[in-house]
Amino acid sequence: MRYLDEFRDAVLVRNVLDKISNTVSRPWVIMEICGGQTHSIMQHGIDQLLPPQIELVHGPGCPVTSLELVDKALAIAALPNVIFCSFGDMLRVPGSNGDLFSIKAAGGQVRIVYSPLDAVRIAQENPDKEVVFFAIGFETTAPANAMSVLHAQALGLSNYSILVSHVTVPPAMHAILSSPNNRVQGFLAAGHVCSVMGYHQYHSISQTYKIPIVVTGFEPFDLLKGIWMTVEQLESGRFEVQNAYTRVVTEQGNIPAQAMIHRVFED
Repeated sequence: MRYLDEFRDAVLVRNVLDKISNTVSRPWVIMEICGGQTHSIMQHGIDQLLPPQIELVHGPGCPVTSLELVDKALAIAALPNVIFCSFGDMLRVPGSNGDLFSIKAAGGQVRIVYSPLDAVRIAQENPDKEVVFFAIGFETTAPANAMSVLHAQALGLSNYSILVSHVTVPPAMHAILSSPNNRVQGFLAAGHVCSVMGYHQYHSISQTYKIPIVVTGFEPFDLLKGIWMTVEQLESGRFEVQNAYTRVVTEQGNIPAQAMIHRVFED
């Protein structure tokens, strides 16, 4: 399958692993930002294939939100006239008193959806209920969540709303790098985030903290290529932003998607 099997090819993977082994000379700590990257690393055993000098640290991933927002979600989901919709990865995130699974077990109408447009359809099918979608995640999920609001508006629905808990990657990077206990020496930036927002915002981070940032995809070759490019920079004392996912990501990102985000959301 084009753009899939070819990036899992054993020969390509072996070649880039050899490049990493031939380049690395000392220990380095690299963080992948996205849970999708982490899943692929674990699924394919990439962390087990790397030379022992390279330590991968798993980043924050998408379910990043505040306790206050989780508590607000729990309060809304417990209301008798509400159908609360969420991606499955949020149902076990704890609030001050329980989680969404506990609300569901107590009789709350909590539904797992695979797209915010599923929540819009539920609102259409249940005009007597208030349908609330938990809009959470990095910039990757923001265009689809914005689209659901515009779609509901176009359908004339008055019973659909979203609980917004979007965060952006650059502040998360700043928080990690400014910590006195920070050990991260290089970042693998998430390709799907950068496909929406581009990576122009990362240049100042790279220069401020003197750290390489490499945009990667999610297939084994994509990730290993990004690791190799990061190690090359670290070994040579360079710190810049590079794109190892050029078939999907451009520096400026998806301009129409960004326009939709700005139309619906406020900073």
